[in-house]
Parts: sequence; C-alpha cells; structure tokens
Amino acid sequence: MSTTRSEALPSEPRRIRDIAHFDLEAEVVVVGLGMAGACAAIEAQEAGANVLAIERFGAGGGTSANSGGVIYMGGGTAVQKAAGFEDSPEEMYKFLVAVSQPGANEEKVRAFCEASVEHFDWFEAHGMPFKRSFHHEPSLESITDDCLVYTSGEDCHPWCEIAKPAPRGHKPQVVNKGGPFMMQCMMGAVERMPFPVEVDTRVDTLIVDDDGVVVGAVAKTAGDERCIRATKGVVLTAGGFILNDAMRDLHAPLLSKVQVHTATEGDDGRGIRMGQGVGAATLYMDLGEVALPYTIPNRLSRGIYVNQHGLRFINEDTYYGHIGIAGLYSQGGQVYLLLDDSCYERGRVGLEPSWVGETIEEVEREAGLPEGSLVSTVELYNRHAGEGRDPLFHKRSEMITPLVTPPYALIDCRVENAIWSAFTTGGLHTSVDSEVLNGDGAAIPGLYAAGRTAAMFSGQGYPGSGTSLGDASFFGRVAGRSAARRRG
Repeated sequence: MSTTRSEALPSEPRRIRDIAHFDLEAEVVVVGLGMAGACAAIEAQEAGANVLAIERFGAGGGTSANSGGVIYMGGGTAVQKAAGFEDSPEEMYKFLVAVSQPGANEEKVRAFCEASVEHFDWFEAHGMPFKRSFHHEPSLESITDDCLVYTSGEDCHPWCEIAKPAPRGHKPQVVNKGGPFMMQCMMGAVERMPFPVEVDTRVDTLIVDDDGVVVGAVAKTAGDERCIRATKGVVLTAGGFILNDAMRDLHAPLLSKVQVHTATEGDDGRGIRMGQGVGAATLYMDLGEVALPYTIPNRLSRGIYVNQHGLRFINEDTYYGHIGIAGLYSQGGQVYLLLDDSCYERGRVGLEPSWVGETIEEVEREAGLPEGSLVSTVELYNRHAGEGRDPLFHKRSEMITPLVTPPYALIDCRVENAIWSAFTTGGLHTSVDSEVLNGDGAAIPGLYAAGRTAAMFSGQGYPGSGTSLGDASFFGRVAGRSAARRRG
C-alpha cells in the first residue's frame, strides 16, 4: 500500500451547515464491521437504538476474520470450570495489569475482568459454540476443535508469581484456525438483527455541528457521496493503521522494520484520522504487538535467545509476543536463537539453521558475534541447567535442558532477515465507556470507538494472543451500549 504524507494527517470534518440534506438517518451509526463493529451494532440494537452498520468491503469480518480466532476471557467461564481450572476476576485483573505495564489502563482492565464471564455467555447466546476442553500446546490456537489454551505466558515467570495462572484463550469449536468461523458466527448474529448493513461503502469524514458534536458521517458508495445522520452517535471501529505507511513511519517507525503485518486493507488508519479531525487525542501510537514465533511448538523454548552481544535477554518459555516486543523495542530486532541437536526441529515457521557447528565457538565465530560472548552465555546457562535451574530469567524447569549435544544451530532471527509479524495497538484515546476523548480528557459528544481504532487497555506490554479480540469485542459492546443510551 502506497501512501503520502497527507494520509498521516487528521481528516477534516464536514460542518452540518454545509450539508444540503441527509440521505440516511439512524440513531447509532457503526463504521466498520469486524469484531468490534459487529459487537457494537448488536449491542446498540439490543439496547433499543435504531442502528445502521457501514462496511467498506463486500462483507463484514475485517482483520478479525484473518485471526486465529482466540478470544481472551476468564474469571471462571463455563469452559474453564469444565476443564478443571479455577479462575477469578481478581486473578485475571492482577495478571493483565502486570503484563500490560507500563501504561495499562487499570479502569478498563477492571471492567473487562469483572464482566468477562458475562461476555463469554453473551457470545454463546449469540450462536458461537465453545467446546468444554483444554489444549495443551500454549501460545496459539489449537489445530483441533479444542477451546481453552494458555495464550499469554500466565504460567511463566514473572506472571505466575503475581497471579494464580489460568488459561484464558477461548477458541470457537472449529478445527484449525478459528478466525473465519468466529466471524461467520458474528455475521450470522448480525444478520439476525433487524438493522440494515451498507456494504461496499467507505466512510472518510465525520459531520459535526457548531458545538463540535458529532452528528453524522459522509460515505461513498461506488463513487456516489451520501450524508448520513446519527442522532445519538457514531461508533468508529474501522481498524488500525499498520498498512498506512505514512502513519506508521510517523508514529511507529520500529514497526516498519517488521516484514509481516497482521491486517487487511482496511487497517489504513481512516478511523483514527477521522477522530483526530474532530479533536480526539491519541494514545500509544508508537506501540504494537510484535510476534516472533520461532519457539512454536513450545518445546523449542529449550533453546536460548541471545542478542547481538551474545547475551540472553528473556525467559524463552514465555509467550512469543513478549519475546517479539522485547526483541524489537529493547534489542532493536537483533535476535538469534540457539538450539542443539537434542531440541532442534523446524517448527511451525520452518526453521532453517543459519550457522551450524560442532562447537559453540565455531557457531559464535561464523555468526560474527563478539569473541567469547556466546561461549560464556552457554557455559553459564548449562551450569545451572544441569540442576534444572535458570536463576537469570527463571524459565520453567521442564523447559530447561543443557545445550551439550552437537551439532549446534544458530537461527538468524534478526528482524531484517526473519519472519516477524506486527499490528498496531495505539489509537484514539477512549474512556471506560468507549467515549472518544479530546486532549483535555473530555468526551467528544456523539463519538465512540473500539477495536484497533481505539488504543487498547494495555500499555507497552501487549498481554498475549486473544486480548486484541477480547478488548475489541468487549469495548465494542460498551461503545454500542453507550451510544444507544446517549440523548440525541
């Protein structure tokens, strides 16, 4: 996608005094029909509002349909109980706040956790099935139709010492990747609602009155412009900005180093720019989820990650997104993975050795790492691994194995050479009620946002797989409900 500098700037709104007439009208207008938009539209309708949903493509689904389909929910869901796991909103809250720092929105996290069981029940009531089962391979969706999985390193250091571990990733009951099926369920729920959906229609501009209240939006269908009035509110759920080169280079230049962007064409920042145009503040625009999936399956975490100085920087058994964020933001994307013959395998992303040697010295020399650096790191690691300990980073004992079986393989995981993936987690600043806020922290009347158009409840620490869908669906519902209850 090619963009110009102007496409990183706020989109100027249209003034209501310049609108000759409105072509359509609804109480609540939802822009975008991915997970957040579907939840917002359904909730607004069920709260008693007259709703219009607008989708720029031929059908709803958005980036959510391309995801693994894992939704982060906990606190004691029916699946957790059936699978034998105890959880509570308080333990869920303690984990999410800790793993999301610095910058976690504790008020939003609290609301999310307290209502998580109800949120799970809401999905089932709207036709999404969840098998009462647990999948043992952590960090990603199951390849079976099993549901529950550890997706965020809850049972790894340091989080397991802060909160009682519990798996909270819920994948709908479908074999392999769950995103397409998940959104089929959501689109089925949308179709059962009485509100209309305008497809192949793109919204670029908001409409405001003389007091700055958002009262509608301007949409284009096949080149024809239509003005749509929203008598209660507009909900922006139009995706993030990872595919807008100008926005990404301006706000999140580190993410431009990542080769794979987890997105669809709609993640071009339009919703964020529309909000900025009416005075909205943004939050965490430099941040993103960065996945480095080289320890999938999890048994590959018996190896060790090192940086350009040949030093370890994290416990390898944690969620691969935690490794990716640390690898990009603190190590500049200069990361290598060392395995020996006892734990080497190609893994999910088809690992191929970059350098192979019969000794650590040979691998270190061939890779051009500082002399003695990798040798010292492995000597220290092996000294404690022989006792099943990792005093530096506290990797779980079952993942600790001395690296003593040649040949040794060093995988080049540097961001310019390897498969990393990313999406943005920053966006419009919103309240716990999904109201879009201005620079003074005041709500912009008539404007709401959720999904990747809004900043996630997490700060720099992205919690793990499923939290993006959890945040989008929960605060999408909140946005729809808040808009429906507003006095127009």
